[in-house]
Amino acid sequence: YVVLVYEIMEKRLPKATTKISYDGKVFISKVNSENGEVNSSTEFFYHQNDRTLWAEYSGGEIVRGNLIGTVDENGELNFYYQHINNQGTARIGKCHSVPTVLENGKIELNESWQWLNGDLSIGNSVLIEK
Repeated sequence: YVVLVYEIMEKRLPKATTKISYDGKVFISKVNSENGEVNSSTEFFYHQNDRTLWAEYSGGEIVRGNLIGTVDENGELNFYYQHINNQGTARIGKCHSVPTVLENGKIELNESWQWLNGDLSIGNSVLIEK
């Protein structure tokens, strides 16, 4: 027979590390600053494991791009991005994204970003879950 001793049993329960999971989400640009290179034809394919976030993106002015960063407990994103544009120029930058869950359940990302090469300008964009 089996005896269960509850005082010494231990079981780890899975705990969500963030309020929002980005894994498997696809985003497109809704709005972007004039100095940005992403447009509504650019698709972002997000992945997440715990608090690590990464994505591939392409389309519009972007031939191929990648981003990597972290997800805060509140779902905010901090990441670095790099891509090759249609002119063959490599661009890199950093971004902070604040999510809003819309009434339809889709995620909208309000982003503040800065180029880390070229003119080092800053910008704002909004991505919407597809």
